[in-house]
Amino acid sequence: MNATSIPMTSPSPISRASGLLLAIGIALLAWWLGHRMPLIGGPVFGIVLGILVRNLLAPPDSFNPGIQFASKQILQWSIIALGFGLSLTQVAKTGLESLSVTMVTMTTAFVTALVLGRLMKVHNKLQVLIGVGTAICGGSAIAAVTPIIKPDDHDTAFAISTIFLFNLVAVLLFPLLGHMLHLSDLGFGLWAGTAINDTSSVVAAGYSYSNAAGDYATIVKLTRATLIIPICLILAIAVAVREKRAAKHSGNVSDFSLWRIFPWFILWFLVASAVRTAGYVPVVIQPAIHLAAEFMIIVALTAIGLSANLRKMAATGARPILLGLGVWAAVSISSLLVQLVIGRL
Repeated sequence: MNATSIPMTSPSPISRASGLLLAIGIALLAWWLGHRMPLIGGPVFGIVLGILVRNLLAPPDSFNPGIQFASKQILQWSIIALGFGLSLTQVAKTGLESLSVTMVTMTTAFVTALVLGRLMKVHNKLQVLIGVGTAICGGSAIAAVTPIIKPDDHDTAFAISTIFLFNLVAVLLFPLLGHMLHLSDLGFGLWAGTAINDTSSVVAAGYSYSNAAGDYATIVKLTRATLIIPICLILAIAVAVREKRAAKHSGNVSDFSLWRIFPWFILWFLVASAVRTAGYVPVVIQPAIHLAAEFMIIVALTAIGLSANLRKMAATGARPILLGLGVWAAVSISSLLVQLVIGRL
């Protein structure tokens, strides 16, 4: 029997066990560290610890099926679980109020990522990851688009690390700048909610300014996070069109399948959110669901760290970090300018 006649089979649950258990074990440590140091957070600890284990201990190849399962399947499950904690009605009023600013900052993020990315010769998928992470909700947005655009794991790790760097800077810098600019509570809340990436960083910056600013910033951020749904659908359509063209060019049209490329986990996220909005999720279990979603994200990002190759990341150079800085600065400034124009400061 030659190599081409060997049937391809999916990894068995047993073959996945070692890598999956490794990711879960590291994620437990990351989760504990994240609760001890919430400014950094469990997801960042997970990806950093995963990278360290991958590059210092080098798990054997037999761990790869479980690691890949965690970085892809569990990642999608975590996004669906997040839907059960997001009520579409609770953010409607604030969402409409902040929509104009959010749309401007999102557009600014994507345009800046595209233009600067090309000037800096950062490849397309990393441009998308940094742009989406800055425009919407940091690591969660990067996690959501990863199954669609299928970047290399070290690119995902690099993008999340870059986004985290500027999250940390924003938490420390935004309240100081807000007081220097004499922003109102709602003005600062809108600025933080539209210009800081990760939810935990938005909450930290908002409540360090004032309770009113923290409340407003959190709702704005939740509204902004829902925009990952149309972004994922747009990216899925773009990927589908590209694959269809590639299939036609190669003559393998049968290889193309919209059914295969469609991000079904986003549809299930919508279903979960609708169930939550309809009141079918008992209040008593909502914290447990949120905790499960949080931990699954940490497991998935830990697995991405376990797949990341530092040598490849080092070869990427400083350009992605400079790209992240440029996009973040453009988003922060555009948010303030729009508020100035509409008189919200």
